Amino acid sequence: MSSTVKLSPRLSACADLVQSGKRLADVGCDHGYVPVSLVLDGKIKSAVACDINEGPLKSCISLVKDFGLEDKIRCVISDGLKSVDENEVDEILLAGMGGELIADILNSCAYTVKKHVIINAMTHPEIARKWLYNNGFRILNDFVVPDGRHHYSVFDAVYCGEYTYADDVKCFLGEINDFSDREYFLHLLSYLKNKQKGGTDYSAVITAIEEKI
Repeated sequence: MSSTVKLSPRLSACADLVQSGKRLADVGCDHGYVPVSLVLDGKIKSAVACDINEGPLKSCISLVKDFGLEDKIRCVISDGLKSVDENEVDEILLAGMGGELIADILNSCAYTVKKHVIINAMTHPEIARKWLYNNGFRILNDFVVPDGRHHYSVFDAVYCGEYTYADDVKCFLGEINDFSDREYFLHLLSYLKNKQKGGTDYSAVITAIEEKI
């Protein structure tokens, strides 16, 4: 068996944002590729891999056992971070779920203000960003990751105590500096223009994106 775990571009981008020497909580861990990869690489000390569903967690448990990492990675059924102790993690990864669920998980956990949070929202990243801005977090990195036929939003944040009013432009574009992934932004434009037809005014965001690309 290989001594490493190959991550997809999306998961690799998330893993790159995890700080060295820390302890990770991977919420919605699926197969556990990220914590296993990071422990094998020696980047993190330990991890808690959690999922609300038993099926994905079984796959994670199997992978952890295959690499003999039971002493480094704790696998647990958990609704968000409810079964993860504040004192066993420094970093929180929320990847592979919608922005609404990510915001709900963060909102339900009091100790997130003490942690470095990494987010990959599969849908509605603007909702996750809005929660961060409205709850005193500062977004550090914010970028788009192409992965096969899909393009994903990835960003990380820390609590700074500054509660920012986030308008639609701020929520949809966050701290993104690189607008070279035209496919992602053209898709976003199409989505916003369709919503506009339904009566929601996204004209400011549409204009901002068109100016960037």
